[in-house]
Amino acid sequence: MLSLAFGLLAATLPATASAWWNKDWTQRTRITLNTSAEGVTTQEAVSALPLAVRLHSGNFDFLAAKEDGSDLRFVAGDDKTPLGFRIERWDPVNELAVVWVQVPQVMPGSDKNVVYAYAGNTAAPASADNGTGFDAATLAAVHFADADNTGTSHDGRLKAADPVTPEANALLGGGARLAGSPLAWPMPEAMRIAAGGAATLSVWLRSDEVARGTLLSWGPLAVTLDAGRLAARVGDARLAGGEVAPTAWTHVALAVGNGQAQLYVNGQSVARADVATPAIGGELRVGDGLRGVVDEVQVASVARSAAWLQLAASSQSAEARLIASAKDTGEAADAPSHGYIGILVSNLTIDAWVVIGILAVMFAVAAWVMVAKSVMVGRDERANQGFLTRFRGATHDLLTLEQGGAFAASPLFRLYQAGVRELAKRNVGAEGAPPLSGASIDAVKAAVDADLVRESHRLNAQMVLLTIAISGGPFLGLLGTVVGVMITFAAIAAAGDVNVNAIAPGIAAALLATVAGLAVAIPALFGYNYLAARIKNISSDMQIFVDEFITRVAELYGAR
Repeated sequence: MLSLAFGLLAATLPATASAWWNKDWTQRTRITLNTSAEGVTTQEAVSALPLAVRLHSGNFDFLAAKEDGSDLRFVAGDDKTPLGFRIERWDPVNELAVVWVQVPQVMPGSDKNVVYAYAGNTAAPASADNGTGFDAATLAAVHFADADNTGTSHDGRLKAADPVTPEANALLGGGARLAGSPLAWPMPEAMRIAAGGAATLSVWLRSDEVARGTLLSWGPLAVTLDAGRLAARVGDARLAGGEVAPTAWTHVALAVGNGQAQLYVNGQSVARADVATPAIGGELRVGDGLRGVVDEVQVASVARSAAWLQLAASSQSAEARLIASAKDTGEAADAPSHGYIGILVSNLTIDAWVVIGILAVMFAVAAWVMVAKSVMVGRDERANQGFLTRFRGATHDLLTLEQGGAFAASPLFRLYQAGVRELAKRNVGAEGAPPLSGASIDAVKAAVDADLVRESHRLNAQMVLLTIAISGGPFLGLLGTVVGVMITFAAIAAAGDVNVNAIAPGIAAALLATVAGLAVAIPALFGYNYLAARIKNISSDMQIFVDEFITRVAELYGAR
């Protein structure tokens, strides 16, 4: 019944198939950039966007991938063009990863911007991670994560002047703890920006308090906070606008170039001023006077557009409204998929598999009990009917009633045999035997009642297994669901990807455990009630027969 329920469910769900970049890779995650979603609508195309892709158990099968992630590949929406990427975090034990992928172009107002992540090829050569998750204009990107030394840029050209206090779980994996002293990076001469050039500074901040200090500074550029209010300095020019709330992740960026300076908060422009770009060089400093956590410090040699910064902030934020990701339902080489049920099964966690395995054993036991008891009860009922017809047709001398044969399966016949044995002990029916006294008749009845209790135990044997399936099945299924949902939310919280496509597969898969529990309990409930009613009828027949038998004995052999 359990497998039948899943089979029927699978049969009612549509199957899909789609192209596949390379049949040697067995799993694919579809990543959709929806620029028409609320809060991320843009009016212009964006090129060379470094997309922060979060992989977790809800959208990626870490068990199918190589342990070191070296079989990971990213392909453009045409499913042909490989994309450069850089792994920031790869944690197969906790099933979490953060990967920077350079998307060639993101079109405005569309939900057709697609990137595919492939894995599942144990024979794959060394990873194609070549550090090109960022465009050539990115001078530095400091992740504070596994793939880099703490405080080292993505390409290794920058390293913090002083040790950085790491924060294990920041926005995009690792972060850096601020305790009032700034993080500093000596910028090499090759990274200097000439007068009239362009530059963009950006950082994610989660302050512990209403912030007051210098968030970013690089030569004549500075972004400051005063009681949570933002201000920026570009040479002698000043601009102010926007606020940074404490305890919440906020993306702050300053872009200068083309005769303008703009200050951005979470991808939205909050201040603008006309200003010529001064020569920029010297030490890059972050978090002077601030307390909290920073993540993802980026420096670019171009003035990033408003659309670029908006999409970058949207893709990197905890809400990740821009990105929707899910395991693809297609299969390699255009093979037909198993539909939605395949998505659910592929997202089952180990604990859910354990619970479903236990439930499958419970269902097999319950099914065996229901079949065996139905056969037994049916056989007993037929034998009882035949014996009662023969018993009620006998008008005298119980000892001459035939024994065995067709009545061997009858509980009533076995009770009759018990009574006859007791009468035989007392020489009932023998010539000259005295009539039975009241005490002797009570003794015969007690012996028959003892056998009645044994017959009742036989009839109800193993019925407790059905009650266990009825009461325990749903609770086991609920346990699997709750643990699965907990794991899903924990993974998403750690990964920071909270869009519905990241949550839904894991939760839907976790609910399969509850479905399995109900699939065990419901048939067991129907079977138990059906068998209990039939057993109750047989038990009633046995009680009536005992009274009938003892009455017949008293009439034939009792004292008059």
